[in-house]
Amino acid sequence: MIEARGLSKRYGDKLAVDDLSFTVRPGRVTGFLGPNGAGKTTTMRMILGLDRPTAGSVTVNGEPFAELYSAMREVGALLDAKAVHGGRSAYNHLLCLAATNDIPRSRVDEVIGIVGLEDVAGKRSKGFSLGMSQRLGIAAALLGDPEVLMFDEPVNGLDPEGIRWIRLLMRSLAAEGRTVFVSSHLMSEMENTADHLIVIGRGKLIADCPMAEFTGGQRLAAVVKTPDDQRLAEVVTVAGGRLERDETGELTVRGLSAEEVGGLALANGILLHYLAPARVSLEEAFMELTADSVEYQAKVKG
Repeated sequence: MIEARGLSKRYGDKLAVDDLSFTVRPGRVTGFLGPNGAGKTTTMRMILGLDRPTAGSVTVNGEPFAELYSAMREVGALLDAKAVHGGRSAYNHLLCLAATNDIPRSRVDEVIGIVGLEDVAGKRSKGFSLGMSQRLGIAAALLGDPEVLMFDEPVNGLDPEGIRWIRLLMRSLAAEGRTVFVSSHLMSEMENTADHLIVIGRGKLIADCPMAEFTGGQRLAAVVKTPDDQRLAEVVTVAGGRLERDETGELTVRGLSAEEVGGLALANGILLHYLAPARVSLEEAFMELTADSVEYQAKVKG
């Protein structure tokens, strides 16, 4: 379990993490989301004792990371896939980590097999692609067979097969009762992987809830078909929603549930040919919720 309480980090005039409190529980995959510059990597570095908090505290299984008796056996982490001595082979890199953490040599062979690097285990890591480096970093995180696992952008550089593999790996680790904490910008994959979400923006907590609640309960929408879309647009706007038409002509009411839309249509004598709850994707929910927290926005010329 990871527990952050009032966690803050300031770099000069910039407050990178601002009074952040959350708990990452075992037995589920917890996704860590936020726009660029939101403070995700800084938070992960503080969990691992790589950065000292300006205020607040964070513990792993009840202890600060620096006080863990055998850190690699309790926490496995991948923050930077390229943070490897390029002159060492994949096997020797893992063997050095094992030797300095009192982990048996046999475990090196096990994790190399788990991540599928058997054919390149004897090659120097400086020649590895980003995807191969990611697999090596994951192998290092798994080396101590830890109960807590942290991954920062683990699918970067992976092909579709590799992405599916890491998804299944994370879910299997969580199913074993481990704590799995993963940051990623690939929303479609996070939607298929995470059970719970922690979302931050500009260093502040925005959401801490199950995936289903984030994409369903917090984001209301309904798909409709009506011959009187102009009138429907007027009444849903008054009720606090909005009517949108996509490139295919499909109408979606945002900000109101299907039940609310049906009630409004009935009360205003508007004929509906079709009405159903809309499935809101994680990407849509994330973009809507974090719109005011994006620090770096590109401007598109019209």
